[in-house]
Amino acid sequence: MARILLGVTGGIAAYRALELARLASKAGHGVRVVMTPAAQRFVGAASFEGIVGGPVLVSEWDRDPMRGGWPGEDAPTHDPIGHLALAEGCDAFLIAPASANTIAKLAAGVADSMLTTSFLACDAPRLVAPAMNDRMYRDGATQRNLDLLSERGVELIEPDEGPLASRGEHGTGRLPQPGVLLSRIEAALPVIPGPWDGLRVLVTAGGTREAIDSVRFIGNRSSGRMGVALAEAAARRGADVTLVAANVSVPISPRIEVAEVESAAELHDATRAAFAGTDVLLMAAAVADFRPERADGKLAREGSGEMDLHLIETEDVVAALAKERRPEQTLIGFAAEHGAEAISRARSKLERKGLDAIVFNDISRPEIGFDSERNEVTIVTRDGERHVPEVSKADVAEAILDEVAALRSFVGT
Repeated sequence: MARILLGVTGGIAAYRALELARLASKAGHGVRVVMTPAAQRFVGAASFEGIVGGPVLVSEWDRDPMRGGWPGEDAPTHDPIGHLALAEGCDAFLIAPASANTIAKLAAGVADSMLTTSFLACDAPRLVAPAMNDRMYRDGATQRNLDLLSERGVELIEPDEGPLASRGEHGTGRLPQPGVLLSRIEAALPVIPGPWDGLRVLVTAGGTREAIDSVRFIGNRSSGRMGVALAEAAARRGADVTLVAANVSVPISPRIEVAEVESAAELHDATRAAFAGTDVLLMAAAVADFRPERADGKLAREGSGEMDLHLIETEDVVAALAKERRPEQTLIGFAAEHGAEAISRARSKLERKGLDAIVFNDISRPEIGFDSERNEVTIVTRDGERHVPEVSKADVAEAILDEVAALRSFVGT
């Protein structure tokens, strides 16, 4: 995987850099961290060292115990100049959070710390994620400094809008979520050829909404996190990914092509349109089995205390596509089941729908699955079952893709 150099500056959002370091390390990347002295007032170096498994450098005069090396690799035999070695060895350099002060220094080419000297010496893709008070971010000086960095090829990650650190303040200046930052880093990395390189992967995510009238709909609790995690993981492995997103609100990497849909019919049409050119289909969306007959306009409340809805069965999207599949295509379905016979029902769906595998999760556990960051699943194939104990959905996605790799007879890491 990649070598990621993470720069952390002084700001309350520094705590999010800890989670970014954890996510990047968990994804298999080697991470080194450089901090400004001000950053240490918010987050201690020891916290990062415990996460990434390597020393944090603050001053350009610090001796690097790893001699410019990276976690998981042998350290060099010589003692290089620290800021030059890390800048030369990284595949991408992200500063997050980037304070207004540090942004001004970077724009002017000031090299007065380990972070700023490393940034100046780095030829790899460089990214900056500003995080500060809204008024500081909007000030003309900050905007001009950001423009200068952009003109020099530095990729800027726009801050989010929302509540700010100062009590009662709201505006633009929040550091994006760590998963979004990691996606931006990975999108900037040079492409390394591998078995997934160029593989065309189609993923469905989210939950469909079936209109009752012009206002109301029948829906489900699916957030789309599992499908997005699959799309992100496949893209990291080098696949060309298309995501059919049904009412998904979670962030999605810019490297993924997205088709937004709302209803089961729209999802069917979008998925079928992309299916012929697909090598792998991951059908993670929660698609409605029934839809109501849509009324014109808005149904009035008559005061009778009840309303009758006539439901019509929707087409089984993945079963329909399985009938059109080419022999070399791989189709993975998902099943949310409940009760003692859940695995048996999942295996029955596998056979009945003509799939290569089906991912079963037990919806009797409210703390995982729908609208949760975590899940526990069993991957059912014709040859057996693989249980994935409760982990993050990102880890579940990696396990599912490993199974896809096994089905397609290559190692997909």
